[in-house]
Amino acid sequence: MKSRNILWGGAATALTALAPVLAWAQDATAPAVETVVEAAGPTMDKGDVAWMLVSTILVLFMILPGLALFYGGLVRTKNMLSVLMQCTLITAMVIVVWVVYGYSMAFGGSTSPYWGGLAKMFLSGVNMDSMAATFSDDYVIPEYVFICFQMTFACITPALIIGSFAERIKFSALMLFILLWVTIVYFPIAHMVWDSAGMIFNWGALDFAGGTVVHINAGIAALVGALVIGPRIGYGKDMMAPHSMTLTMVGASILWVGWFGFNAGSNLEANGGAALAMINTFTATAGAILAWCIVEGLARGKASMLGAASGLVAGLVAVTPAAGIIGPIGAIVLGAVASVICYFFVAVVKIKFGYDDSLDVFGIHGVGGIVGAIGTGIFASSSLGGIGYAEGVTMGAQVWVQIKAVLVTIVWCGVASFILFKIVDMIVGLRVTADAERQGLDLTSHGESAYHY
Repeated sequence: MKSRNILWGGAATALTALAPVLAWAQDATAPAVETVVEAAGPTMDKGDVAWMLVSTILVLFMILPGLALFYGGLVRTKNMLSVLMQCTLITAMVIVVWVVYGYSMAFGGSTSPYWGGLAKMFLSGVNMDSMAATFSDDYVIPEYVFICFQMTFACITPALIIGSFAERIKFSALMLFILLWVTIVYFPIAHMVWDSAGMIFNWGALDFAGGTVVHINAGIAALVGALVIGPRIGYGKDMMAPHSMTLTMVGASILWVGWFGFNAGSNLEANGGAALAMINTFTATAGAILAWCIVEGLARGKASMLGAASGLVAGLVAVTPAAGIIGPIGAIVLGAVASVICYFFVAVVKIKFGYDDSLDVFGIHGVGGIVGAIGTGIFASSSLGGIGYAEGVTMGAQVWVQIKAVLVTIVWCGVASFILFKIVDMIVGLRVTADAERQGLDLTSHGESAYHY
């Protein structure tokens, strides 16, 4: 025992003597360790990945069942299943198209300002180790997650369009049109706005979660479709009230929940930027609901549940491009302003010009998207609570860039959509027969009914 104590005592004495040397050696090697960490590059954060997985599922939840129930409740009983079927099949088809060539056309790595090329067709070169950049230089997420997140955006955008010509379009014509539309319109616009090589992206346009790509795109295509296909039989004469405001309210509520994935998920990281998008998704929507109901109450004497649901969606649409860019108070104002303007288009402009935008896709998504996109350039100002502009950019310059982005989207989508509708009409015909329309698309297009009494 004595010899062991002597041994430990000698070792302790030696370590004490060597302590300064060891400390110096540690300091001397510190730069080398730092160099290795820097060379490792951006890392993957499991919290970011988990948030993006959840956000992706939330956006799918917006479509099925959210949008399907929202639209389904707004049509007449005889067309309920047709809307559910259209939302379901569009989602399935666009998922397949996206992984075959859509992702490549939007984010394929091409330096073209208009499309991403075909280098990533069939997801060529993508595997579990592939990473996609976030807004931070320090973190990345798996490319598969980014592909799925953007895929849900590609699915919901064409699904929004169907509300403008609900109850009268051929199912085969719709599916052919959507296939052509996402290829010619959606994928290029997504590249131009969100890819680092895109034309609109390099103008410095601000579109956080899809004001131009999703809502203006869908709204313009919807208006063109309503004009080309024409009004429903009996429009303006027959009773065409929603068959279930209960389902519409359920669908609208699901949309609001899912929209947190849509907006806050577009931050691509679970940090303060996602938190800003989250609170703005609350406040803009609340401001829009209140504004719509106040205006409707003053104009009609009563505020309706349909109006509240419409205001809800208008607020969500307006804040989409601005979600991670403006402040919460600015979001309330933006949502309220957009809601009032959308109400005017739905209650006055549509009636005055007589076009049958069945479920007000243009009046809410198109108009709300335009107001939101331009309003983003205003409320981004740090003096109004926003995150501010790029160095050297003024409010006027930013607003002009926003207007240019809106105009390009309107022209590209409007012209291409008109041509595609005409092509589809020549191939299969756009509209069902008058007898089929009167009987309802549930039975005549799908051979089943939503309700059995």
